Amino acid sequence: MRKYALKGLSVCFALVLTFCGACRAESGGTEKTNVSSGTVVLDAGHGGIDGGVKGRLTGVKESDLNLEIVKELSACFRAGGFKVVLTRRGAGGLYGLPTKGFKRRDMEKRKAIANGSNADLFLSVHVNFFPSPSRRGAQVFFKEGDERSRAFAERLQKSLNEAPEQPGTFAALAGDYFVLNECECVCALAECGFLSNEEDERLLTDKTYREKLAFYLYKGAVDYLTSGAL
Repeated sequence: MRKYALKGLSVCFALVLTFCGACRAESGGTEKTNVSSGTVVLDAGHGGIDGGVKGRLTGVKESDLNLEIVKELSACFRAGGFKVVLTRRGAGGLYGLPTKGFKRRDMEKRKAIANGSNADLFLSVHVNFFPSPSRRGAQVFFKEGDERSRAFAERLQKSLNEAPEQPGTFAALAGDYFVLNECECVCALAECGFLSNEEDERLLTDKTYREKLAFYLYKGAVDYLTSGAL
């Protein structure tokens, strides 16, 4: 088991007040979250011809929002002293040519990156959609039967529930997702809101909110790692 020590919790409170834009500034500062050999794989869901769901008002693509959130989240983790591995860095997918079977190839590539990185944590970022426009809020899913992943997801959800924009207190749920089922390390999938809901779409298309959302995810991950649950 790897040991994690959090040095200077004040950095967390400073960041939560200024959102995750401060994470970039922290990378050059003197006070950091000190992590021993910590590696995190961040997965921006979808990409390329697979844009995921779209916003009802703006038409924004889920794949673009996922990537923007992951970029902010990556800045937070790097500022905290983590090694960060991204499954994708740009708008394209991971499937190669857009031919038959592209989705399976895309998923297999994400699996290979996650399992080949000697990672401590894997977090996949998505945005949701529901037929009823009243459904909103961020919710986290874990691999069924994996207690460490459940504990990780619960820490992430607890942190997200602290966000004033969150419409209620949610519980982390088991989810049947390929990237979770095939992941060999502690893993979770965050659905960061609903593009079918007007308020969530407004928030998700705001950079400041995405920075804030990323910080709450980061804080939940740090809470998990420093709890000794890993």
